[in-house]
Amino acid sequence: MKGVILAAGYATRFLPASKTIPKEMFPLLDTPVIDYIVREMVDAGITDILLVSSRRKKAMEDYFDREVELASKFAESNDWSKLERITPVEANIFTLRQQHMMGTGNALMLVEPFVQGGPFVVAYPDDVVLGDPPLSKQLIEAYHKTGHTILSVEELLDEDVSRYGVIDPEEPGELMQIRQMVEKPMRGTEPSRFVSYGRYLYTPEIFDALRKSAHSHPHQGEFTQTEAINSLAKLGKVSALQFKGTRYDVGEPLGYVQTSVQLALERSDLRDPLLAFLEQLLKKEENRKLKPKAKRRAKHS
Repeated sequence: MKGVILAAGYATRFLPASKTIPKEMFPLLDTPVIDYIVREMVDAGITDILLVSSRRKKAMEDYFDREVELASKFAESNDWSKLERITPVEANIFTLRQQHMMGTGNALMLVEPFVQGGPFVVAYPDDVVLGDPPLSKQLIEAYHKTGHTILSVEELLDEDVSRYGVIDPEEPGELMQIRQMVEKPMRGTEPSRFVSYGRYLYTPEIFDALRKSAHSHPHQGEFTQTEAINSLAKLGKVSALQFKGTRYDVGEPLGYVQTSVQLALERSDLRDPLLAFLEQLLKKEENRKLKPKAKRRAKHS
């Protein structure tokens, strides 16, 4: 099984920083987002991973290479803990540059030679998912049960699902065959409350489906994978897995900040001082809100 990470986009929500720094290299505390995605795949037994990148994102390639000078310095000073932290992950990391930003459907079509006719796991770095077993492994196990393309989904009962791809399941369950996926349905028209996140396991049938949808695509707007998924779903070849684990949204600034705070609260060296800092901020905010009321009372007294 091989892994693919689609990371060629512009990340305009994070401008101006993303003008020169790949969004995938933004740190969650002290670890880049892309590191979480790669390690999820490696922990699932995937050792050949392709980064679909672009000219502006060479920093990602460098990150997974050896840092010879720094490694030598740490080795000379016997600082083994720091040396371990910069040791590259044990995987074969390949890169492919998407020459034209024509959407995720186009990016997927580029990876066909890499996967060599086998199933493959695809990750979109907007989502970090932490769980045991890792999400990629859960998708692989679901594939072995069904032989299908597998979507990772979560049921959102109390949230607006109109900004997601929403599946129409044959019968709800932990692993369910789907009729179709609807991208960003209008409120009240969604076929379920199961939303699809940025992890997929595709069978090689996806490539013929992508070629057919590319031929009919009007070339206005982004060419995505949704039409190809739905063509396979009509043939009964797509299932969805309600995964186990916690999903963190790092695809927009608020989610990125919230994720950083959540991960910091899970670290013993950061939790207590961070909680104290947050309590101070809350008190300041409460005092700020009370001041206008106090002024109004003084004015009318």
